[in-house]
Amino acid sequence: MDTEKKIYKVDAVIRPEKLEELKDRLYGIGVTGITVSDVYGCGLTHGQEEIYRGNVLTVNLLPKVKVEIVIYETPLEKLIDTIRDTCNTGHVGDGKIFVSELLTAIKIRTGERGGDAIIDDKA
Repeated sequence: MDTEKKIYKVDAVIRPEKLEELKDRLYGIGVTGITVSDVYGCGLTHGQEEIYRGNVLTVNLLPKVKVEIVIYETPLEKLIDTIRDTCNTGHVGDGKIFVSELLTAIKIRTGERGGDAIIDDKA
């Protein structure tokens, strides 16, 4: 059995209004760094129709937020559960979570590699 810790990257595409709550909950479980991007996308709903100046427009790319998290010491399932518990409204459009295993990470400032590059040394 492989006892070496692994580095994971978790991408969560969520509703924009859930971001602040998610940030607080992530900090509470020991996640010290995230990257956030405004993104647009569609899934099962394929967008929605809106009326603008009397014309029907199909808005098929809806605003979302993509949160990227790289973890080494935080348990993966705890992170996934935290994202789901925080961002689940029970409605279509709550988002998706994607998990990837990373080969390595390198901290540019120090040259540290692997898990040492992920751990926040507060410096």
